[in-house]
This record gives sequence, structure tokens and C-alpha cells, in this order.
Amino acid sequence: MPRRLGVQGLTQALRSASALILIALLTFALAPRARADTYPARPIQIILSYPPAGAADILARSLAERLGTLLKQAVVVDNRPGAGGAIGLMAAAKARPDGYTLYLASYTNQAVAAAVYRTQPADLQADFEPIARIGYAPHALVVPAVLPVKTVAEFVNYVKAKPGAYNFASQGLGTLSHLEAEVFMARTGIKLTHIPYKGSSDAQPALITNSASMMFDSITGSLALVKAGKLRFLAVASKDRFPLLPDVPTLKQAGLDDMQIDNQMGVFAPKGTPQAALDKISAALEQVLADPALRSSIVDKGMVIDYAPEATLRASLAHEIRYWSKAVKAADVKVE
Repeated sequence: MPRRLGVQGLTQALRSASALILIALLTFALAPRARADTYPARPIQIILSYPPAGAADILARSLAERLGTLLKQAVVVDNRPGAGGAIGLMAAAKARPDGYTLYLASYTNQAVAAAVYRTQPADLQADFEPIARIGYAPHALVVPAVLPVKTVAEFVNYVKAKPGAYNFASQGLGTLSHLEAEVFMARTGIKLTHIPYKGSSDAQPALITNSASMMFDSITGSLALVKAGKLRFLAVASKDRFPLLPDVPTLKQAGLDDMQIDNQMGVFAPKGTPQAALDKISAALEQVLADPALRSSIVDKGMVIDYAPEATLRASLAHEIRYWSKAVKAADVKVE
């Protein structure tokens, strides 16, 4: 027979049950706080869609070293190049959303890819949590140093004098480098034949030998060859002149008012990453990017630090997607 509880026993049982429920509720409520206090408890990886030595990689490795020191955990850069950035994008989107995988995106490039290609393996807006904008890699119009031109106007007249005689190089089909050139040609009324390459380093020999007459490239990618006298910058695509190139005008100053293009960069995490982890990474990025020594070293490498929080990154990404969707349609670019 089951044992019957008296009033006193029943009261004691209810008290015990209430205590257990209270403990469970407190444990549940305090668990996120405990995780926030201990994060990160193991190494963090930053996935890139690009190979080593490019602008994004240089910035990522500079950040990784300083974040590791600040967070007291190793921060490792994982390069996943290929397929126009799709391999790294997909790897990051499918990673466990636990705060231990970040994605450093050149999100202007990915806005271009989204506008050019019908399908993408993942979506920066739908599949990721934006953390912070970190800066940008200014692009510039680069020509062979042997060309008898010193300005954008001279280059346009040079090409118009022999229609169909010249080529332009790009970092690849459907890349920002490609689309910048298409927009430039549409705005200036010139036409060159496209020769896509696999990145800046692959394309630069064609420019040096004048097999290609122009390319839009990151300042980081071409700066050393410009300093060596093998290539020439005619204009930068940013809204402002670049500090290391005070004598090189902007495209706007060269007469192209509506061409202000930078390859914007931001840090994202897979969708569903805990807010505590997002907040901690954002705060760490803000602190690291405020370091004058880092800012100076990044400028020396051809980039600009420009930290902004999640809301600004979200708005900037939306702007890039709108801009390049319209630009691709206007330039009638088709990539199969």
C-alpha cells in the first residue's frame, strides 16, 4: 500500500519540490551569464573566402594576432578561397553557431556576386549575424606605366582613338574588379575586351607587358608595382584621396561623379550565434581597431580602418547589395 502523507509530510514535500524548481530556474537564468563570462574558452577561427597575401588576408591576420592577445585565446585565420568566394561563404554559413567561427567578408565583392550569379550557396543577410564593419580596401584604376597617359581623360581619349584594339584585365569573371571596369566603360563610353584572371597577381603580368591596358585593383594589390615604376594609378575609386597617394585624384575629381567604390569589409558570425558572443567580439574589435599603430600599419598596406557597430554594418551591406544589383543591370553584365 502507498504510504499516506500527513499534513506535515505533504507540506515538506511541497517545500522540497518548490526548492528544486527554484534551483532549476536559477540555473537556467544564470547559464547564459556564465557562458558570457567564460567566452571564449577555446580558440576562435576566422574564415576567409580569399587566399593568403591579399587585402582581406592581411587585415584578418593583423586582427587575429591582436584579438588573441585581448581575448586570451588563439584566433586562427582559415583561408577557403575558390568559386568566387562561395567556398568560404558556405563553410562559414554551415559552421556551428557557437561563437567560435567568425567570417571576415569582403562584402562588396559578395554583393557583386549576388547580383551577377543566379544562385549563391549562402546569403550574408539571411544566414549570418552582422558583428561590425572593420574597414575597406580602396580600389584604383591601374594602367601599364608604358602607356602615354597620365589622367583618366587622357586614357579615355587614347582608347577611343582605336576602338576595339584594347583589353582590360580583372581579378576574375563576376568579381568587383570586373564589374568596376564594366561600370567605368559604361560611364565613359569606351569599350575594351575583358580578359579575366585568377586574382591580381595572375593579372598583373598582362598589365606590365601591356597585353591588358587597364584593371581595377585594390591599392594593396598593385602598390608595390606602382612604386617600382611598372604600373600607374590614374585614379582611386574612393570618395577621398588615399593618404599614401596624395597626387592621385579620385574618380569623382576626374569627372565621374557617381563612381565611388570601395571593397567594404566586415565581420559576421553564423546565424544563431549567442548574443553574448557577438557583443564580446564587437567590443574586442572596437578596442583593437582603435589602436593607432594598427591603423597606421594598415594604411601602409593600402587599406583603411573604419570600425562601425552592427547596425551600421547591416545598413552598409544592404546599400552595397542595392547598388550592385542596379549597376549589374545597367551594365548588362551576364555571367553563366
